[in-house]
Amino acid sequence: MNGTDLHKTAADCAEELPGARLEHPFVPDWEVCKVRGKVFMLMTDVPGRPVVILKADPGEADALREQYSHITPGYHMNKKYWITLESGEGVGKEFVGELVTDSYRLVVAHLPTAERPVDPRTYGTGTRAAR
Repeated sequence: MNGTDLHKTAADCAEELPGARLEHPFVPDWEVCKVRGKVFMLMTDVPGRPVVILKADPGEADALREQYSHITPGYHMNKKYWITLESGEGVGKEFVGELVTDSYRLVVAHLPTAERPVDPRTYGTGTRAAR
């Protein structure tokens, strides 16, 4: 998957998530996806490389960074809770969708129960596909 496809795939996945909104609160080249006002995904170019920045459980973030060369600590974000995904071989549509959905679920889980558009314990869960 190339960088353009990475951004499009991530944006398409985010668009399907209940209550998700795409905004440009910073500068035009930063796209930010929020649910109920809380950020769960950012997309931009990091010196010529399109990236997607996502929230991740700290243990899972460490494991993802160790396992995949295309995943690094969150660019301009708390490195413990955020990851940066770059395009490349082995980065497929299903994998991107899972990471975006996981990020969304983590953010939704911290919303007050009355504001949650979905139950984060069950929404989008399933077994991880081979990456």
